Order: sequence, then C-alpha cells, then structure tokens
Amino acid sequence: MTVTIIGAGTWGLALAAAAARAGSQTMLFSRRGEVKAPKDVALTKDLATAAKHARLLVLTVPSNVAAEVSRHLGDHVDGRHLVVHGVRGLESHDGGLATIAEVVRRETPARRLGALGGPALTEDLLAGKPGVLMCGSPYEEVNQAVSAAFGSRTCRVYSTNDLHGLEWASAMVGCLALGIGYAQALDMSPGLVSAVISRSMDEASRIAAAAGGEGKTLFGLAGYGDLLACIAQKERPEVKVGAALAKGTPLDKAIASANTRVEAVDLIPKIVAWTEKRKVRAPIFGALNRLVQGTATPEKLVDDLMTFER
Repeated sequence: MTVTIIGAGTWGLALAAAAARAGSQTMLFSRRGEVKAPKDVALTKDLATAAKHARLLVLTVPSNVAAEVSRHLGDHVDGRHLVVHGVRGLESHDGGLATIAEVVRRETPARRLGALGGPALTEDLLAGKPGVLMCGSPYEEVNQAVSAAFGSRTCRVYSTNDLHGLEWASAMVGCLALGIGYAQALDMSPGLVSAVISRSMDEASRIAAAAGGEGKTLFGLAGYGDLLACIAQKERPEVKVGAALAKGTPLDKAIASANTRVEAVDLIPKIVAWTEKRKVRAPIFGALNRLVQGTATPEKLVDDLMTFER
C-alpha cells in the first residue's frame, strides 16, 4: 500500500509511524521544515507531491484549518483518491455543525471518504504498542484500503459503514474525556465515574442519531470503547485538561498543559447550542459546558450528576 498523511502534528506522526510499521510506503506532508519524520517515512512540503504519492490520503490537521487545507488539497485530487480524516472535531457551518468528511466533500472533488476513530493513543502508535483503530466509511473500498495501510500485528483496524455516526462519536468522546479527567481528579468513586460514562454514552447516542448517524455506533469501539480507555489514559490531552480544571487551573493554562490543540474546549459549547436548537436533551454536555465556562463549582457539578433525570 501507499499512503500519504496530510498534517505533521503528533497524531499525524503517530499514524505515519503506524503505516510505515505495517509495511506501507508512507509519505508525510508538512508545511513546517523542522519536522522529524518517523522511520521509513518520506517527508514533503509540496501538496501536489503528497497527493500524487498515494491514492489513500489521511487528513490529520486541526478542525479549524480543515476547510482551508481541504480547499488547497482539492487542486491536486480527483475521483480516484480515497480521502480519510482523523480529526476529532466538527465545523460550524450554516447555523449547524458539519463533520470533517462533509467539509472534504464540499472543498474537494473526492467522493470516497472515510474517518478514523477508536481508542488508539498517539503514544502507543508511536511506540509500536498494540492498539485499535476504527475506520468509518460507506465505501467498502475505503475501509479495506485503511485496513491494508495500517493493519499490522500491533495495529488492528475495525470498520463500520456508519461514517456520520463515527465522526460524531469521535468528536463527542473527546468532549466526554475531558469530563472523565475532571471526575478522576476530584477523586470521584469508580462507581460514580462508571455511571457518568454509561449516562454519557446514552446521551451521546441520542445526539448522534439526531445528527443522522446510527445511535448504536456509540456503543461500540468508536464510542464506549474509546471513552472507557480514558480511565487509564492519564496523558490523553482532554483528560489532562479536565484534571487541571478540577484543580482550579484557569482554562488557558489547562489547555497549555496539554501541549496540543484540544478540540473539545471549543466544541462543547457548539454541541450544547446544537442540541438546544434541535431540542435534544443533553444534560451531561450542559454540565461540561458549565465546567469549561467556569460557571459551576465542583460541588454543583456533582450535585447535578446525582439529581438530573436520565
């Protein structure tokens, strides 16, 4: 397989390392010259070269620049390309929220699209530790290409045809992971943390279904599996931000402690506004919004968790 990773942040580097380890001819596109590519990964600063290298392209840029990068990428791709993204975000668009696959479809001629999700950690993929990825696409060709490009003895790739549900699952789990970090830093009991996780997935499945995905997708690796992994993922950026907020750290310093962009901070209030507009009941996301806005005390948040209706 040949594969090109578009974006050389930590997640892009991790996916490039995983693809190279799987035996794929891997190229990494970065506009920054100081990036050190993983072993057996070619580096380019030319987007045309990046697109020409492989039929399978994986977009790993932050959601706030996904439209811009996709627009430039659109000059170099055509209908033969398979474009997959690994972005845990959603874009504000036309008074609603668009998935990154919808952004790519809008900005490029590529039509066979997909997304990555699941509980795989950046550090695990970089180190070659066993991990699991989910690929979502209505095109079996895309799922098979991703499995061939990344699948190895240390990286298992599962697939679903529910692209929309997987994208919303990945975005929402990133938000909920912040809440897990917060709960653990407050030394909540394991029983209460498990209740938060269970109720969160129930709520997230309602939101995903309202967004046009399949609610059941949230009860698999893309949702439950990803969120359960947060319990032990202390270094996960969203978990670190949540833990810092629980200790009284101001939001800007909590974000800085993660050393990377944390999509969840900007996304939580957008999801809350989206659910309110569509009258989808989402009390846990409402509590998360008060958390990041700094408008509720830890005591009040715990009280909310214990008293609001399911």
